[in-house]
Amino acid sequence: MSIRCEKAWLPRTDLNGLYGHMGVFQFGNDVEEVIFIGYAGGRSLFGLKGEIVSEFERLADASCYRFEINTAYLTRYQELLMIHVADHGVLPPYNEPMPNLGRLSP
Repeated sequence: MSIRCEKAWLPRTDLNGLYGHMGVFQFGNDVEEVIFIGYAGGRSLFGLKGEIVSEFERLADASCYRFEINTAYLTRYQELLMIHVADHGVLPPYNEPMPNLGRLSP
């Protein structure tokens, strides 16, 4: 089992299958490079669907997304950020700096 998110990318226009679940998501650009990693937690209005729709309004250059339903969303969110830093040396362009983010060597 890989710790990387290996789900298929979905087009921006396909929001079917999104509900009020907790979980994590990634947004990609036209060439499916991760540009933002986010999460929907217990305080997220309408769960994953609400967070993803809201972020699509903010990120005009996001053309695709993928998500995982996960009740340990904060741990998984940090894990995905650490994997991205391990692979690319920096956080995704639209994520805010996180000074206390740990390190992974996947």
